[in-house]
Amino acid sequence: MTRVLIVEDVAETRRWLGEIAAAAFPDCEVIEADSMRTGLAAAARQDCDIALIDLGLPDGSGLEVLRSLRLVNAQAIPIVTTVMGDDAHIVAALSAGAQGYLLKEHPAGMLTRQLVQLADGTPALSPSIARRIMEHFRFTGPAADPEEDLTGREKDVLGLIGRGLRNSDVATDLGLAESTVASHIKSIYRKLGISSRAEASWHATRMGLTSKGN
Repeated sequence: MTRVLIVEDVAETRRWLGEIAAAAFPDCEVIEADSMRTGLAAAARQDCDIALIDLGLPDGSGLEVLRSLRLVNAQAIPIVTTVMGDDAHIVAALSAGAQGYLLKEHPAGMLTRQLVQLADGTPALSPSIARRIMEHFRFTGPAADPEEDLTGREKDVLGLIGRGLRNSDVATDLGLAESTVASHIKSIYRKLGISSRAEASWHATRMGLTSKGN
């Protein structure tokens, strides 16, 4: 059963997101939190699979919940659900560990489709957010192509995590120790100047590394 944590202070929006989660993951268990404090407690107390986290909470920032979840449950997929679509918030969320960024202005059906595609390893990104991320890299990326610095093994690892595989699955697929995979991912992040799997997936797709044949 998929466990979905929803951190959202507006009760009506929490119910709406709960309906979206139920449509994307039938028979899922929804855990609700209405503040940063209760979100942090829920993240520490229960092992969720997916977390839908608002950024603007009455007692603090959803980024704190993101960071905490990254520490206590690294296998969870944290996704920002917000009305804030500016570059500063997007970059801050991705840097904090967000693996998706959805704008609540979109219809429920679109958000449901974005969540469903997580099963294929595709990050849940609103189309406008994906475009802003591409623009951000276009104007702020290094002049030299950092992808040229990746070794062949690092490209293998990047391709697999870009398809949504967890570290343990990558290790099994490539016949490596899980600690070795973690070292490769750390090197990949450093070379590409990224800090989240959503960004890694974007690079892997752009490099053509996510097809099943690779």
